[in-house]
Amino acid sequence: MQTDPPGKLIDRAIGASLKELRRQRGHSARSLADLSGVSAAMISRIENGLVSPSIGTLAALAEALEVPVISLFREARTEHTDFTLVRHGEGLKSTRITDDHQHEYINLAIHARKDLRFQARQVTLLRQGGPPPSYVGHGVVFVQVMAGEAVYCYGQQHLILRAGDSISVDAELNHGFVEVLTPEFTFLTVQAEKP
Repeated sequence: MQTDPPGKLIDRAIGASLKELRRQRGHSARSLADLSGVSAAMISRIENGLVSPSIGTLAALAEALEVPVISLFREARTEHTDFTLVRHGEGLKSTRITDDHQHEYINLAIHARKDLRFQARQVTLLRQGGPPPSYVGHGVVFVQVMAGEAVYCYGQQHLILRAGDSISVDAELNHGFVEVLTPEFTFLTVQAEKP
């Protein structure tokens, strides 16, 4: 049984991604050709995995589709991927200590790739635990309140968050909980950033 060389597999993966993206955006091969400057015949050959497109051709198609070039490689297989499964009540328990504050958190997921860092934590703050730290970083932070009530500061904004509330922020601006209003406050925080 003969297997395809790795380059042919990538050509097919690029073709499948291109076809899917083109259809999602409602383009025919002809309309994509008009937008990208790549002939409809070449688009058809790429979509069928018959050619290895140049980087310039891929860049023109990606720009016309309004996606990053890497999106055209999304069907390509990788040698490995990681996943994290944390069962109820599990996770890596940790403690954060600053000058006048201490709180517990559970690491639920940490992934580090060359293009992305991602982490998810369940954090519990106590009203008697002292003022929580604030943060400045990169990327995006998402917070989902699980129990309790606290004041969240984002730049100059002070917002009261309660169980069920969520907020997402650009991490470049000063952010974090500044006051816990109930005896205990628990939230899920997820952060994604480029390394």
